Amino acid sequence: MTKGFLCTSTEPVVETTLGKLRGFRLDDIYHFYGIQYGKAGRFEQPVFPDKWEGVKDALAYGEICYPMHADQPGGDLFVPHRFWPKSENCLNLNIWTPSIEKDAQKPVMVWLHGGGMSDGSAIEMLAYDGRNLAEYGDVVVVTVNHRLNVFGFLNLSHYDELYHNSQNCGIADLVLALKWVHENIAAFGGNPDNVTIFGQSGGGKKVTSLMQVPSAAGLVHKAIIESGTGPSMEKTYYEDTSWITDKMLEEIGASNVKELVHMPVQELMELVNKVAPNQYWGPIENDWFGKTIYHGATEVSKSIPLLVGTNIGEFGSFGFSVPGRQNMTKEEKEQAVIARYGEEKGRKLLDLFYNAYPDHDALDAVVLDDGTRGTTLALCDLRAEQNAADTYTYVFAYDFPVDDGKAAWHCAEIPYVFRNMDRAAYANTEDGERLQDQFSGFWVNFARTGNPNGRNLPYWEPYTKGHEVTMIIDRECRTAVNYDKELIEYHKQLNDELKAPDMLM
Repeated sequence: MTKGFLCTSTEPVVETTLGKLRGFRLDDIYHFYGIQYGKAGRFEQPVFPDKWEGVKDALAYGEICYPMHADQPGGDLFVPHRFWPKSENCLNLNIWTPSIEKDAQKPVMVWLHGGGMSDGSAIEMLAYDGRNLAEYGDVVVVTVNHRLNVFGFLNLSHYDELYHNSQNCGIADLVLALKWVHENIAAFGGNPDNVTIFGQSGGGKKVTSLMQVPSAAGLVHKAIIESGTGPSMEKTYYEDTSWITDKMLEEIGASNVKELVHMPVQELMELVNKVAPNQYWGPIENDWFGKTIYHGATEVSKSIPLLVGTNIGEFGSFGFSVPGRQNMTKEEKEQAVIARYGEEKGRKLLDLFYNAYPDHDALDAVVLDDGTRGTTLALCDLRAEQNAADTYTYVFAYDFPVDDGKAAWHCAEIPYVFRNMDRAAYANTEDGERLQDQFSGFWVNFARTGNPNGRNLPYWEPYTKGHEVTMIIDRECRTAVNYDKELIEYHKQLNDELKAPDMLM
């Protein structure tokens, strides 16, 4: 039932542990934007903000963290973006909810944005808007901003005890956000004992981090990772950044890290980009963080049901192009693959690819993601060996009618998950409505019960040792058992041997 718009001086108002907040209602969904959940000095651990008197407005998105590099418009066909004011005071979150009754007890879905640990924001993509998902799933949707890059992960611990955990500030922010959710989400109609964290790319890595961090125990009950498993099973996620601190101080001729603490933002960003360009930022194992999930899952993380998957093309789809492929014959496409890898290796790759994806375009065998899919399977195997809670894995294998045909790329599923296919032109294909119902249906069911199955959805079994089930979300959804491990391994081997740009002309 349409209720129109509501925003008066007295409603909708919600009382949190810190003070009262005023949002607005649009039809059946309440919106609260830019809620400050924490504060922190530069490189310091976050704490809850001060309490306030009266009613504070939550009507506008909060400022976001400075990205590692200046915003560059482009690529909006594939990943529609918005740009927003930036600040170090970026510890804020947004809420969409169908109810503000304390006894509503609706499932809570907390979104952790992508962009690695260096860039992005809770509102960066137009498709991150939580209204449609909240309405469709009858769930509370939360999106979170936090410190990134040098602000969230620079290691100053060897200089000053005040910064003993500066290398993990970005994850500490998220733990504080989850504590805020635990203490306050009931006032927004949510169930603090049924919280699902879900994230894509870097957001997925944040999910695995929060599953492991001891201080997040009890704050996370289910987890979803989209295209965001770790870079390898043998290494830690990220390298220690203490050397960057040393280099920065050496560059400016200083020995006291207070020089970095008080440095203007622009100067700090220029300095770090000078001494450590293209740094892969992220959390570091220490006494606070513990170990990454690949170095030994905690008992808590083992108990958390997990839904994890990838897209068939991921980044390969951006680097590969064959003009006019829609007019090529099957044989011509196969010859393009063979020209890349050689007769014997190309034929073997095609055989393995067709066995896994019998109805797919041969050219997809080139762009096939083997990195994230490989680590996803490794994580699923690890959890199966440990008899962890149910694990469900998927591959989004759809081919979009973009640029003569493009296999599902990094981020392609997000508009469907949030039921925002109208926010991304490419998502409006003949299968768009079905894909949206399947993605959002699986995700909401999982958030509600820890099991993605439900009415009008393909049946999905968990991934177990000896029965390694993957849901293939495509023009025809299907499940397959251990169907692509050999393909993934062989594809990676060929590309490692090739060491060539992923481009056919």
